[in-house]
Amino acid sequence: MSDRTHRTARIITSIAVTFISLACGTNYAYSAWAPQFAERMQLSATQSNLIGVAGNVGMYASGIPAGLLIDKRGPRPAILLGAIALGAGYFPIRKAYDDGAGSMNIPLLCFLSFLTGAGSCAAFSASLKISALNWPHHRGTATAFPLSAFGLSAFFFTTLSGFVFPDNISGYLLLLSLGSFCLAFIPLIFIRILPPTTQYSALSTSEDRRPSLSRRDSNQLHRTKSGQSTYSNESTQPEPGKTLFSSPHHGAVDTSEGDPDESSSLMSGPGDVSSEGDTGNHEARRSQKPGVTGLALLPRVEFWQLFLMLGLLTGVGLMTINNIGNDAQALWTHYDDSVSKSFILKRQLLHVSIISFMSFLGRLASGVGSDVLVKRLHMSRFWCLAASASVFTAAQLCAIKIENPNHLWAVSSLTGFAYGALFGVYPALVADAFGVQGLSLNWGFMTLAPVISGNVFNLCYGRIYDHHSTVLPGGERDCPEGLRCYAAAYWVTCASSVLGILVSLWCIRHQHVMKMREGRHDHPA
Repeated sequence: MSDRTHRTARIITSIAVTFISLACGTNYAYSAWAPQFAERMQLSATQSNLIGVAGNVGMYASGIPAGLLIDKRGPRPAILLGAIALGAGYFPIRKAYDDGAGSMNIPLLCFLSFLTGAGSCAAFSASLKISALNWPHHRGTATAFPLSAFGLSAFFFTTLSGFVFPDNISGYLLLLSLGSFCLAFIPLIFIRILPPTTQYSALSTSEDRRPSLSRRDSNQLHRTKSGQSTYSNESTQPEPGKTLFSSPHHGAVDTSEGDPDESSSLMSGPGDVSSEGDTGNHEARRSQKPGVTGLALLPRVEFWQLFLMLGLLTGVGLMTINNIGNDAQALWTHYDDSVSKSFILKRQLLHVSIISFMSFLGRLASGVGSDVLVKRLHMSRFWCLAASASVFTAAQLCAIKIENPNHLWAVSSLTGFAYGALFGVYPALVADAFGVQGLSLNWGFMTLAPVISGNVFNLCYGRIYDHHSTVLPGGERDCPEGLRCYAAAYWVTCASSVLGILVSLWCIRHQHVMKMREGRHDHPA
């Protein structure tokens, strides 16, 4: 295969995995159809939140098994499984909506929602892995496309539904079931995992004969991954016979491929990349230490810092993401009781689109911003977390105070941006703390935190909303109290956001102290 044909095949594959990723962020559109679904099925807010939480659990708790499947069997089976799970989850939910109350019990609905989350996780992780394998010298750029598509998924489906199935929740669910399946399944035809070109092979061979250069390149790649908006499976490429989950001391993966310009950060020029001799470069020294993964994470303070932060802030974001539709319905019902259900549905779709688009912008800002902080300003990436927590706090205060539904965009936009900023920098923080070799497994451990906090905050919202609701003669629930329907829940998440700011500042201080200690160790008096 010529180099030109090889490059064309890789570009086609990149386009294919971008479409796959577009099918994988549909769980964040739950709030667009959840209120109408709950009304038709005569569900309480707590029951509705249980269904939404099940989707989140599927997305976050499936990271470790999905990564193991991809590393052992390759990306194709994971994408196929993901496509089937998405279709098998959404289509029965749509049928339940058409059949109405009593047609399906809550445990089964939760299981179907779980399938949509697990399918999204498997297909998305596989698409990132393919991008990383096909573009070993441009992983940051290659994985940026599926990452962006994932963030825009909810925006894509809600906008398309507005044109194809206006004011029709059954049609919207049909679009989710068929659209997510087709977007994940059809691109499989065009996917190819290609071996490196002759240039790449020659470079790898030469590096094998020069261990010191290999170490420098590995450091630069580590810096690149810590500056990009990466996800669990994009950061390492296994050698034949090795997996991303190999222990650093038992066949750790080789991340040394790539020339200095391409494997260093996109924000850095050749002159910005420090060599091994630069003893002032903390990241360079850190990247040469053995990685930490698996159960070895548990005794480390850094693990619990990151786990706590992710739990606190992700739970805050998920509560609004899953319930912005309820917020809009409560405010509009109280503000103007003459508005139609069709009007409220359009406003709900609008807020879901705002969250999705702002999450996309937040990912970009956080990824680039953390790179600037580290490489230009010599500051900690944890400042991005402090900024995310601050924006989350502002969003919670807006949610507590805003009674006019015309201003609810402030809540959805701030929440989306903060949530995107959080996930834009977090994999880099995990790689900084524990090394890139075990990033997939370590990220899987981290994503267990949202499973806990997402449950707590969403169920808290549901209980509070139900407390202020009344059951109508037909079995439907109504909350005419406006802001009072849910304000107490946002006081809880506001406290969590403030705690997130304090923990992030503590992390900055802890990191500074550790750097000072390492500096004294490297340069004894």
